[in-house]
Amino acid sequence: MYSLQRIGLGHLLNSLKCYSSEAAAAKKMTVREALNSALDEEMSADPKVFLMGEEVGEYQGAYKISKGLLEKYGPERVCDTPITEAGFTGIGVGAAYYGLKPVVEFMTFNFAMQAMDHIINSAAKTNYMSAGQISVPIVFRGPNGAAAGVGAQHSQCYAAWYGSCPGLKVLAPYSSEDTRGLLKAAIRDPDPVIFLENELLYGESFPVSAEAVDSSFCLPIGKAKIEIEGKDVTITAFSKMVGYALKAAEILAKEGISAEVINLCSIRPLDRATINASVRKTNRLVTVEEGYPQHGVGAEICTSVIEESFEYLDAPVERIAGADVPLPYAANLERMALPQVEDVVRAAKRTCYRSV
Repeated sequence: MYSLQRIGLGHLLNSLKCYSSEAAAAKKMTVREALNSALDEEMSADPKVFLMGEEVGEYQGAYKISKGLLEKYGPERVCDTPITEAGFTGIGVGAAYYGLKPVVEFMTFNFAMQAMDHIINSAAKTNYMSAGQISVPIVFRGPNGAAAGVGAQHSQCYAAWYGSCPGLKVLAPYSSEDTRGLLKAAIRDPDPVIFLENELLYGESFPVSAEAVDSSFCLPIGKAKIEIEGKDVTITAFSKMVGYALKAAEILAKEGISAEVINLCSIRPLDRATINASVRKTNRLVTVEEGYPQHGVGAEICTSVIEESFEYLDAPVERIAGADVPLPYAANLERMALPQVEDVVRAAKRTCYRSV
């Protein structure tokens, strides 16, 4: 039998502390679970919140985001709709006018094209045109951007489209913690929110903090998140591209380049202060997005930095974006048309005047 003295009390306690902290940090959640739990908690907390869309009820969601919600809340609050985005989006906006808090799910944001008039001309503009008398507390959510092999008509990124429209708030989370905190914030917000998810992230697991699993957890809209601090180059990204930026930062670190990765989280409002503060520190900028380059989110970030921090730049700004073509269906061409980790690495090295 070993005594505490023999094995070392301090060593034992330190081991227990390490085990405890590792166990706490080991808690993981998929993005799908983050969305489901956020919806569940907000529906439980506020009877005005309801979910509507195609297959959200009986089928429990095309991507199983609404699993278990119909059984728990019933068909009046989890509403299966016909395949008519223009119809159910209009109903949702009207419900929001009367003080309810609809969460409208699009099977993909490409299908929201059918409902653009309700989103842009009704939801986004009514608060302003009514002189603040009518609030529109509605969330439009669903997968955005490219999935895999679904063709040009199902692969567009709408961040820049919606981000250019006054009256909307536009969120594009990456991790489970981002997703959970921002969806809860979106549902509680008095204004219409576009919530852009990524189909390929639904099944990915991310570590979540103890704070994030609390039902009161909420993240501020309009605030970016510095994923990694660095001193040589700033890399901005959102949604799935944050993962690519983080992988690029790992590769760059091995070559002696310290990259600061900013997860934008919010497209509108855009956290210009955090972006500019980072560029003033690193003196270099690479923007990453999978949408089209012309009039893109990266273009807006570049303009903001040129307007506010031009004299701090030591190299031209680099923009990484999808190819300026409808996305090909063939897997090899699709990969060529979308940003890859190596594209981010090469751009960062160019800004640091390293050979690529």
